[in-house]
Amino acid sequence: MNAKSNQEDLHSRDALQASIGRTIATTVSAIAAFSACFATDPAFASSLVDAVELIGERRGRTIVAGIGKSGHIGRKIAATLASTGTSAYFVHPAEASHGDLGMITEEDTLILLSWSGETVELAPIITYARRFQVPIVSITGNADSLLARNSAVAIVLPKVQEACPHGLAPTTSTLLQLAVGDALAIALLERRGFSPEDFRTFHPGGKLGAQLQRAIDLAHTGAAMPILPVGSPMSLAVIEMSSKGFGVVGIVDGAQRLIGVITDGDLRRHMSDGMLSEPVEAVMSHSPRVIRGDILASAALKSMQTAKRVTVLFVVDETGAPEGILHIHDLLRAGVA
Repeated sequence: MNAKSNQEDLHSRDALQASIGRTIATTVSAIAAFSACFATDPAFASSLVDAVELIGERRGRTIVAGIGKSGHIGRKIAATLASTGTSAYFVHPAEASHGDLGMITEEDTLILLSWSGETVELAPIITYARRFQVPIVSITGNADSLLARNSAVAIVLPKVQEACPHGLAPTTSTLLQLAVGDALAIALLERRGFSPEDFRTFHPGGKLGAQLQRAIDLAHTGAAMPILPVGSPMSLAVIEMSSKGFGVVGIVDGAQRLIGVITDGDLRRHMSDGMLSEPVEAVMSHSPRVIRGDILASAALKSMQTAKRVTVLFVVDETGAPEGILHIHDLLRAGVA
C-alpha cells in the first residue's frame, strides 16, 4: 500500500470515527481514575475537603489563575464559582506581573492551576502570596513541584494518559482540572446552602433565568383573573370564562378563598337546559389544583405536566385566596419550557 493510500485511509469516515472513539474512551478512563483515586486515597480526598473548608471559611474572594489551557480551565472554574455563590474572578498571570497583583488582598484565597506545577508565569503570584500570606489551593499533577510545595492545600491529580496520540496536547489532564473545579464549586454551594432563589439572582437571563422566575412573576393578576363568588348563576360563569379567555373560572367563598373551579370540561359534563340558572357550586370541581406564588416557574410547569389535561393554575396566597392565574402559554412565552 503506497503513501497516498495510507493518507486516504486516515481521512476515511471509519478512521475518523475510530479516532473519536479512542478519545472518548481515554477521557472516560481518566475520569474513572479520578473517581477511584478519590474513593481509595484518603490523602487525595482530604485535600479536596480541605480546599472547600479553606475557601468557605475565608472572608475574601477566590482568585483563580493559570496559563495556557490551564488558564482557560481556570476562567471556567472562576465563572462557575461566581455563579454559585462564591465570589471569584480570574487573573491572568502575565497581567498579574504588570500590576494586577494589587487586585489580590490578604483576605483572598488563590486557586492556581498548573499540571507540571513549575509554570514560570505563576512564580510572581506564588512569591506575592508568600509575602502577604495569601493561602494557595493548587490543582496540579506534580506533588514535588514548586507550586505544590508552596500551597496551603495541594490537590495532586492522578497521572493519566492524554488523548493526544503524541501525549502533548492537554486533554484528559485539563478535563480532570475542570472536574476538580466543579467538585469544589458544588461542595461550596451545598456548604453555603445556596438555593434556587439565589440562582435566580445570578442568572436573570436566558432559559435558566426564565425557569428561575417565580410563578407570580408570570401570572395574570387583579381584574385579569376570572373569579366569581359562590352563589353566582352559571350564566355569569360562562360570560366570565369567555371574556377572560382562560377557559376556566375560579369560585371563592365569603372569605375570598378559592374553593372550586369551573372548566370547559365541567360545562360539557353538566350541559342541560337548566344549567345556566344553576348556582356555580352545583357545577364546579372542588379542591382545585393550585400553586403558591413563590415557587419557581419551572416547578409550576412540572405541576401542570404531572396532572392530566391541566394547562391553567390559580396562584393562591397562604390563606388560599387567589392572587393570580397562570397559563401554560405564559410559561412557554417566557422560555421556561
